[in-house]
Amino acid sequence: MKAFAQLFNELDASTATGAKVEALKRYFASAPATDAAWAVYFLAGGKPRQVVPTALLRALACERAGIAPWLFEEAYQAVGDLAETIAHVLPPAAAPSDVGLAEWVEQRLLPLRGTEPAAQAERVAQYWDELDSGGRFLLTKLIGGGFRVGVSKLLVQRALAEVAGIDPKLVAQRMMGYTDAKQMPDAARYAQLLASAGDHAPTDAGQPYPFFLSHQLDVPLAGFDTKLGPPADWLVEWKYDGIRAQIVKRAGQVWVWSRGEELVTERFPEIVALAQALPDGTVLDGEIVVWKDGGLGAFNLLQQRIGRKTLNKRVLADAPVGFIAYDLLEWRGADQREQPQSARRPLLEAAVGAARGLQLSPIEARASWAELAQLRESSRARGVEGFMLKHRDARYGTGRRKQDDLAGGTWWKWKIEPLRVDAVLIYAQAGHGRRASVYTDYTFAVWSRTPRDAAEAQAVVDAIEKRAAPQEGALQLVAFAKAYSGLTDEEFRRVDKVVRAHTLEKFGPVRSVKPTLVFELGFEGINRSPRHKSGIAVRFPRMLRIRDDKPLAEADTLQTLEALLGSR
Repeated sequence: MKAFAQLFNELDASTATGAKVEALKRYFASAPATDAAWAVYFLAGGKPRQVVPTALLRALACERAGIAPWLFEEAYQAVGDLAETIAHVLPPAAAPSDVGLAEWVEQRLLPLRGTEPAAQAERVAQYWDELDSGGRFLLTKLIGGGFRVGVSKLLVQRALAEVAGIDPKLVAQRMMGYTDAKQMPDAARYAQLLASAGDHAPTDAGQPYPFFLSHQLDVPLAGFDTKLGPPADWLVEWKYDGIRAQIVKRAGQVWVWSRGEELVTERFPEIVALAQALPDGTVLDGEIVVWKDGGLGAFNLLQQRIGRKTLNKRVLADAPVGFIAYDLLEWRGADQREQPQSARRPLLEAAVGAARGLQLSPIEARASWAELAQLRESSRARGVEGFMLKHRDARYGTGRRKQDDLAGGTWWKWKIEPLRVDAVLIYAQAGHGRRASVYTDYTFAVWSRTPRDAAEAQAVVDAIEKRAAPQEGALQLVAFAKAYSGLTDEEFRRVDKVVRAHTLEKFGPVRSVKPTLVFELGFEGINRSPRHKSGIAVRFPRMLRIRDDKPLAEADTLQTLEALLGSR
């Protein structure tokens, strides 16, 4: 644990790519394979499950530090991170140890889940006593399921490749599925990541390929011909709003993987049934969508289905799914990723034709970008997000390539403009990582109706400040969205000052804030949701700008959101 904690500190302390890679290489070159296997899992995005309730950790920290709960909460509000607060308040380690990461995870942390609370408290107290402040911080993050680190999976792959002397693309391919929770990391799996190019044979026939990712195309229409060349050089497809996935058919079996490298085969039995007709040695890339009444259904239906623990007949009937295939990565056992897009497309058509029921992503051809732009305006009516542009010469790469690498392999997403509303900040919570001490995660509200004037809006603010409950039918602010991205660091610091100066109440890490700021929010989609007080849920909300020019009374209303619902 000590070595992994030191690595964590090095990665967290630097923003330089080269320094991060060197720190990773030093760790992987010296760590035992069992420890390195778990380090790769966590660094590559593996999510540790929470094994001890947060309330127990808070109470135990207070007891061990000999401080009152209110003092701990004050420290937490100042620090902004639970694990860091605990690491600060605990007394020095009484019995330091140097147990390795694998032993910590497999023999100490994982067995905590389901253990009686008294036994959990006894063991966690003992574990804290073995570690210094950095180790305690990391251990508490792992216990609480909140581990995050400032390093990308690509950097982990690059470091492993340099240690092993092999191509990073090969490491990326071998790492697919590595963080799936159904299989624990071990020394053998780690050794497979580092094996020489000719020595590695996948132990799992269902292993997918790394997903190729696209870039947002932020170029005015007038610049398309200069930037992209003629439309005839590109395959233009609709960008669907679903779950990116790969279908893998090998050895007579079907596996379905999400872009997050989660094996989701059991969640989509309809897709498995359709894919059984594919020839062995076929891997398709595409989108899982709700397919209802012969067309696309709303994404929120897919979300509801994913959240269900049991897939009964009603769930399958309410949210039937389909698979829209838009690329072919393997055909009859041969890797096709180095073939140009124009060569992969006929093979894709043949594969989808062999498995009737799978959908083929259609190609839209127009003589000019202006004509395609006009067609793109129908996106919301079609239930899609715009276009995907794929150069006819593009290979299927790994991750994201440089944005100027057009013919070499770039995919562009030409999305429609986001839906927009002006909303009022009413709650705030501190962020994570380097933003742990800054309030960056916000809850926004709109008016229940249009205020008659500024005075009526101010009366609502005054009532909120006095903690007065709103009267039935009276004007009020209704929460509808949370957002934590879109602002610069300077803007976040500015809002943080407002939050601290206008805090009304504290609810653990959350502060209720006197309404003073209006933001323009952008989001990709909007749907009805009985789970939200507003009756509405928005998809991928983010902050576009702070509306200093807009008075509070002129923020948008629930009727604005209803109108956006009707315009889809």
